[in-house]
Amino acid sequence: MVRERERVSVDTLAEALGTSRETIRRDLTDLAEHGRVRKIHGGATLLEPRLYEPNVEGTFQARLLENADAKRAIARCAIRLFEPGDTMFVDTGTTTLLFAEELAQAGGFTIITNSGAIAALAGRGGSNTTFLIGGEYRADSTETLGQLAIEQISNFHAVHAVLTVGSVETIGILDFDLKEAEVARAMIAQSRSVTVLADRSKFDRGGLIKVAPLSAVARLITEAESSGEIARALQDAGVSVIVA
Repeated sequence: MVRERERVSVDTLAEALGTSRETIRRDLTDLAEHGRVRKIHGGATLLEPRLYEPNVEGTFQARLLENADAKRAIARCAIRLFEPGDTMFVDTGTTTLLFAEELAQAGGFTIITNSGAIAALAGRGGSNTTFLIGGEYRADSTETLGQLAIEQISNFHAVHAVLTVGSVETIGILDFDLKEAEVARAMIAQSRSVTVLADRSKFDRGGLIKVAPLSAVARLITEAESSGEIARALQDAGVSVIVA
């Protein structure tokens, strides 16, 4: 119920489940201790993906609030496309952070990521196996980058790469950060199938660095239908566009 409504009161839960408020409070305490919900005064909310540095406000933290509903819808749609037992690279991004929350709830996956926050969230799923790539550490986004990270990625082979991007354009998927683009390229090279999570604000955004052509992407999950030249380019490249 918390996952469906995102915020639920003790009274609502007690009435819906036909039990006492005291029982609900105890259950919420237990769920909070196991990292399933965040207990608040009078109820509970979904865990907010956060970088575990509550006093630090950075650009990544700010991006978590941008198009949050669309990103959560994309993450919830994406998890249904994977099966327990799947292996996947997951790169650093605000939408993939929400996807990691879904991975924790579903369980049964092997995740290789360069994001400390994603590793922490995905690792809450008791049946998940999580590998955290090392390398140069960027505190704002809790990600690792650079040559060491790329070398470690080359030691893995996964069925899927689940990526966020800076921009989706007719020429391909692009980013604004060279080191992040290099990590994404390395993950693509070591996987069989690429899934891109991108809300509509990422379409034709004018990216700086090309990560890969559209033909390298198997499926794109977004929250609204694309149109115009980008829609035609995606279709020509054989990309399966899934609208959350």
